[in-house]
Amino acid sequence: MPDLPMVVWIAFAGVLGLVMGSFLNVVILRLPERMAAGWRQEARDVLELEADTTPLPPGIVREPSHCPHCKHPLSALDNIPLFGWLMLRGRCRYCQTKISIQYPLVELLSGVLSAVIVWKFGPSWMALAGLLLTWTLIALSGIDFRTQLLPDQLTLPLLWLGLLLALLPMFITAPAAILGAAIGYLSLWSVYWLFKLLTGKEGMGYGDFKLLAALGAWMGPVALLPIILLSSLIGALVGGSLIALRRHQREVPMPFGPFIAAAGWVWFVAGPDLLQGYMHLTGIR
Repeated sequence: MPDLPMVVWIAFAGVLGLVMGSFLNVVILRLPERMAAGWRQEARDVLELEADTTPLPPGIVREPSHCPHCKHPLSALDNIPLFGWLMLRGRCRYCQTKISIQYPLVELLSGVLSAVIVWKFGPSWMALAGLLLTWTLIALSGIDFRTQLLPDQLTLPLLWLGLLLALLPMFITAPAAILGAAIGYLSLWSVYWLFKLLTGKEGMGYGDFKLLAALGAWMGPVALLPIILLSSLIGALVGGSLIALRRHQREVPMPFGPFIAAAGWVWFVAGPDLLQGYMHLTGIR
C-alpha cells in the first residue's frame, strides 16, 4: 500500500463508500424485481404455460440509471452520490416527482461506514474485506427493509467469503468460522421451529438464519450471542419507537435482518471494546 497519511485513506474510503452507496441503491431496488421476474418465469415453466413476453426489469449493471416515475435517463451530474440529490432538492429534474430519501441515506451510510472500516483496520487487506462485508450488509438491510427478503445471491457469497478468509486466517481461524456458521444457522433455525410449534406462526425467515451463519463465519461462535442480544435490543427500540409514533402497526411483520446486520457490523468493528467495557462496568475480571 502507498505510504499516505491515515486521514487521506479515511477520506478516500468515505468517497469510495459514497460511490458504492449509489450502486447499492441500484442493487436494493433492482435485485428483488429481477428475482420476482425469475420466479414468475419458473412458475410458468412448471405449469407448462407460454413464456411471459413482459420485458424483464432493468438489470443491475448494464441498464443506466433513470427516474423510476418518468423513466428519463439521469445525467452524470444527477448521479453524483449524495450531492446530486441535494442539488435536485429531492425531485426529478424532468418530471419533478419526489426522489426517495433512501438514495442519499444509503449513500451517506455507505460513505460513513466505509470510512470507519478504514479508520479501524488501516489501509490493509483486512479493510478491503471489511468494506465488502459492510457493503453487503447495507444491501441486505435495504432489501429486507423494503421487501422482507434476504436474497441467497448475497447471503451465501458472504458466508462462503467468510469461510475462505478463515483459511488465511484473516479474522478468525477456520475451525472457528465453521463452528460460527453452523451454530449461527442452527440457533435461529431452532428458535424458528420452536416458535412455529408453539404458535403456529412463522417468526422469521430462512434468510435470517443464513445471514447469522454468514456473520458467524466472519466472526466465530463467540460473537453470535452478543449479535443476537444486540440485534434484539436494537429491534425492540426501533419497533417500540415506530409503534409509539404510530408509524407501524403491531400486527404488521417487521424485518429482523437489518437489526442482525447492524448488530453484526457493530460487533465486527467494536466487539472487543464493547466486551471490555461491559466487563469493566460489571466488575468482571
